[in-house]
Amino acid sequence: MLRPETPAGIDIGQARPDPAPPPPLVGVIALLLIATAMGSNHVAGRMAFDHGTSVPLAVVTRAGVTAVLMALLVRQAGLSLALPRVTLTGAAAAGLLMSLQSLCLTSAVARMPVALALLVFNTFPIMLALLSWLTGGERPSRRALTAMPLALAGLSLALGGRPGAFAGQPGQDLITGSLLALCASVCFGSVLLITTRWLPAVDGRVRTLVLTGVVALVGLAAAPFAGGLVPPRDATGWYALAALTALYAAGLSSLFVVLPRLGAVNNAAVMNFEPIAALIGAWLVLDQAMGWLQLVGAALVILAIVRLSTGRR
Repeated sequence: MLRPETPAGIDIGQARPDPAPPPPLVGVIALLLIATAMGSNHVAGRMAFDHGTSVPLAVVTRAGVTAVLMALLVRQAGLSLALPRVTLTGAAAAGLLMSLQSLCLTSAVARMPVALALLVFNTFPIMLALLSWLTGGERPSRRALTAMPLALAGLSLALGGRPGAFAGQPGQDLITGSLLALCASVCFGSVLLITTRWLPAVDGRVRTLVLTGVVALVGLAAAPFAGGLVPPRDATGWYALAALTALYAAGLSSLFVVLPRLGAVNNAAVMNFEPIAALIGAWLVLDQAMGWLQLVGAALVILAIVRLSTGRR
């Protein structure tokens, strides 16, 4: 996830040299805070949906605000926005996939417990490994091949560990929600594949500006077919919408400010704290408790993802 060096002679989002990396402990703490913000964003999203906010409005609002913040960061850093046509095409394709990912994941959060939706979605490193292999990349490593069945076993426990655990809560649909979260995982894995293969020379802030801008535009275009831009029906819904927007924008913006300065910190493993933060937040705010078998399943999924993320690249 660290920003790659821009090849000589290519003026694509070039930035000033980064300062020396902070101590590893500082980087880990920063990433834990970012992961908490990203997980809490989904908890706030579920609260907003429960109070009448439509999924398209949430997607458009958070993507639009994040795009504005990224535009300010890009301008402050003096980065170039002149992108070649091939790069723009790849960025547009990634933006469309990220739009679908955002709509699917927020729809999953609206239909099932937040932590379970994020557990299914956070299998995207496995999806990335499979997609890379299917499109001519290297065969998955032995570490990846052992992590995949472990993740599947964990998901089986997490999604079915306590049948009917959420039956008493309105709006729960584990089957539809799981399929939507799985679709979001495949889409995000595809976005990472495109960005690493065809957009490696683009600065992370410029790339995120383009992607979130496309997500906001696609969300606006898709709104009439996905329930419309329905606002919250009460003050609690408005507070939740503001919170999910602020948390998403702050988390994503901070990610691209902090990551380039982290040096040797293995950010991928630390960012897997996001579903744990969502689990704690959903329990405290939404009263979405999980059974012990589901907690075991969640631990297995996170262990599998950490195993895959911390392997030699």
